[in-house]
Amino acid sequence: MTDTNRIDPLPSQTLPDRLSVDPSSRYYDEAVLARNVGIRFNGVEYNNVEEYCISEGWIRTSFGKTLDRRGKPLTITRKGVVEPYFKD
Repeated sequence: MTDTNRIDPLPSQTLPDRLSVDPSSRYYDEAVLARNVGIRFNGVEYNNVEEYCISEGWIRTSFGKTLDRRGKPLTITRKGVVEPYFKD
């Protein structure tokens, strides 16, 4: 007899297709962000990524210390190869 209700002791190793660090975004996932996600974009590691999308191939990075009219960081979108990974 197999137990179909087993709980996997390790959290999922897969990252979502799209993830945002902004709590007001629908792509925000606190559980995934708590695992310390890293982003490699076109072979270069970025640490200022606000949002990414693997399938569409873009990242959104903050543009210096500039803020928009709502007080959020001003961002620019860059297109290329996105490789998210867990740093732990």
